[in-house]
Amino acid sequence: MNKPTKFREIEDGFGKLLLPQNALYGAQTQRAVNNFNFSPRPMPAIFIKTLALIKQAAAQANADLNCITELQADYIKKAAQLIIQQDYSEQFPVNVFQTGSGTSTNMNMNEVLANLAVQLAETDNQVVKIHPNDQVNYGQSSNDVIPSCIQLSSLYSVIKNLIPAIDSLILKLNELSAEYKSVIKTGRTHLMDAMPLALGDEFATWAFQITECKNRLLETLPRLSQIALGGTAIGTGINAHPDFSATVSQHLTELIGVKISPCDNLAARISAQDMSVELHNQLKLLASIYIKLANDLRWMNSGPNAGLNELHLKALQPGSSIMPGKVNPVIPEAIIMLATEVIANDVCITLANQSGNFQLNVMLPLVADKMLNSIQNLTDASQAFASTALTDLEVNQQKLAEQAAQNPILATALNPIIGYEKASEIAKAAFKSKRSILDVAVEKTDLDRAELEALLQPEKLAKPRTYK
Repeated sequence: MNKPTKFREIEDGFGKLLLPQNALYGAQTQRAVNNFNFSPRPMPAIFIKTLALIKQAAAQANADLNCITELQADYIKKAAQLIIQQDYSEQFPVNVFQTGSGTSTNMNMNEVLANLAVQLAETDNQVVKIHPNDQVNYGQSSNDVIPSCIQLSSLYSVIKNLIPAIDSLILKLNELSAEYKSVIKTGRTHLMDAMPLALGDEFATWAFQITECKNRLLETLPRLSQIALGGTAIGTGINAHPDFSATVSQHLTELIGVKISPCDNLAARISAQDMSVELHNQLKLLASIYIKLANDLRWMNSGPNAGLNELHLKALQPGSSIMPGKVNPVIPEAIIMLATEVIANDVCITLANQSGNFQLNVMLPLVADKMLNSIQNLTDASQAFASTALTDLEVNQQKLAEQAAQNPILATALNPIIGYEKASEIAKAAFKSKRSILDVAVEKTDLDRAELEALLQPEKLAKPRTYK
């Protein structure tokens, strides 16, 4: 049983209120907790850690520019580093659904850093004055800090998590492509039999789609790294040193390891979330690719008796509480749900971008929450494909070969020689009699069997430009 929380009383311009005894935050955070007392949904952990990193860079930039002392900057940076490295989640209780600028989360960080920095200084027998607004937030506004944090936390998550996971999936698909390059199967269009192709080519096509999507993501990153810091309230830079934008960007570059620069128009990054919409468009595209890939796997795995039964995904768990022995494609199904949520998030972010009223967008916490959720979902989906869904596949090569040989669409290869109408007659007759195209074509054309065998080889038809 949890012990009752002890409280202490503080007072601000709005009057007295109670804070938990161990809270590092102050009045502004507590009033936000009291006001936004919805179902618990704090800001994402990576967003909070990135916000601490921004404050770390800002403190050093302000010290460089003689706006705060080196001693103040040192302890703000030390406090920020603790938040980056350790679990201080209980100190950041403000809900996603708060003031649309994210001011409550920005002040939450400012208050925690100020109090933690003073505690660290006292431990070192140092006396240093650090105020949440006057030092930690110097030269900043929630209006430029929170949009910058959205961009930088997204940038970090894409580079450090999503891109490596995508690369692992592409590698896995390319390995499967090489392994099954000689396995011929029946292609399908409209879910109906079509011309044959190599199973390896099917994996290669998926790899190509994902690679293109990865490249689109990478093309977006240079714009994502152009931030609003230094624009303060509305992009004019009021109360910030003229060199703050460039200086803080330089320190962020050193901390993150990616080139960060001020946007040419700081107001654009404050008043709108165009970059979030652009980035999430690429995430939505990747989600749609993953849904297609997962569904193709489910179709190919379907059966084993009444489905396609082309391959068998690794059995992971019982598939039914009532049907013994049933095994379902659970990982592709989970991936589809992950990707579907990403597509829903895209609608949310697009609508949120419309709430850039005049000089400020007022749905910033929601954008951050949905963006980082999507990046995590797609990271998880990529890893699930590479490490589980596509691992230990069993390909039913006998079934694939039989289907390819009996495919009536093979008659397409005879079009240039006997014409479309005659080839169509042969295809229909073969299907109706359940005989091979080869046998029917021998009866209905003047071509000898050897010539027809050469023309109707599934391998040749699957690779018409490379087959020898």
